[in-house]
Amino acid sequence: MFRIRENEIADALTTADIWRIMLREIPPIAAEYFVGGADELTTLKANVLAFQQTMLAPPGAIKHKELDTTTNVFGQDLSLPFFVAPVGSLRTLWPKADAVASQVAGEFGTAMALSTLSQTPMESVAEASNGPKWFQLYLCGGVETAKRGIKRARDAGFSALLLTIDTAVSGNRIVHERMKPMDAVSSLFSGPRKLKRALHRVKLGPQVLPRTGWLWRHWRDGGLLPFCNIINEHGEPMPYAGIGQQLAASAVTWSDLPWIKEAWGDQPLIVKGVHCAEDALRAEELGATGVIFSNHGGRQLGRAIPSLQIVAEAMPKLRAANSKLDCAMDGGIRSGLDVLIGLSYGLKAVGLGRVTAGGLGAGGHLGLRRAFELIKEDLLRSMELLGVQNISEIQEQGEKLRRQSMVLGTEHIPPFSF
Repeated sequence: MFRIRENEIADALTTADIWRIMLREIPPIAAEYFVGGADELTTLKANVLAFQQTMLAPPGAIKHKELDTTTNVFGQDLSLPFFVAPVGSLRTLWPKADAVASQVAGEFGTAMALSTLSQTPMESVAEASNGPKWFQLYLCGGVETAKRGIKRARDAGFSALLLTIDTAVSGNRIVHERMKPMDAVSSLFSGPRKLKRALHRVKLGPQVLPRTGWLWRHWRDGGLLPFCNIINEHGEPMPYAGIGQQLAASAVTWSDLPWIKEAWGDQPLIVKGVHCAEDALRAEELGATGVIFSNHGGRQLGRAIPSLQIVAEAMPKLRAANSKLDCAMDGGIRSGLDVLIGLSYGLKAVGLGRVTAGGLGAGGHLGLRRAFELIKEDLLRSMELLGVQNISEIQEQGEKLRRQSMVLGTEHIPPFSF
């Protein structure tokens, strides 16, 4: 019943193809959380454009018998230099989606980073894969709630803690707010605007009812579930609503790192959402093992510089300061060539957020496997064409391989997809 689009997924040639399948499967009211960004989407689009505008100069007459894509980041050995970036609310795309993503990551020999704002128990996510599992931390609910989550993650077998620092408030996600998603799921029998909420649900019928597969799976999975990895002092999970206010009330400051590090213990502590070398070095001074350069996928500050530009500016400064940090990034990565370009700045790995969401929404395990296959195939092809045999060579030769584009304008750039 309600078969997924197996043939379309198998025929997909790019992650944009997978993304388009996801948009046909998931109603806009649910997909917009993963589609959109802050303000006019300037940073979201710039994240992608920065990679598209990077040109490469391959040396000729080089052929390697074997290629090595292994890397070590945050103390973890990965078979591939990309991992599942933490994305909240994945279960609105596919049943137990976080556990499915963890399973696929393990099958590819890479890591799963689980968002605090997940609706799948972290224990299920940990059990789904033999590969590394990392837990991304928000301070929702306050210090004691966070400490409970940290202990639970450690007990479940998560081997690195990712602390996100770029959510002082929730970004201005205009399209998302105009769609009024919370009106679609809140009770019709309490609070103000009861009639408006009822009419809003009626208007959603034409986008939801044709997507019977998603509707059936979502209903069978329990609908919009609470955030089961955020447990208050009464043992209750955080309801789905009210996350923006929670983030604003529990913003991370540098003074939080010592107690978080103490609660986490000796395993790697990674600071995520870093926008400059100065903050990376400060994180290192406070005991961080590594950083993830990220602008939250263009979902926070609407005019933040692209993630790749953050990396290009920060990495030389870290080298000059003799930093020992392991560095990764996320934001704008849509292909294996993008992965290679990110690594060429000296990064050890990159995170895939929207690619993960697209794969899960297109077809769960099958969709995400195909998305990862496409990234892996393109990475291997790009390595062969550039004459690099392993990740170390990409990192060492990056400056020689990259060129600034001399082509003005964007007419030669593919249209923005996601």
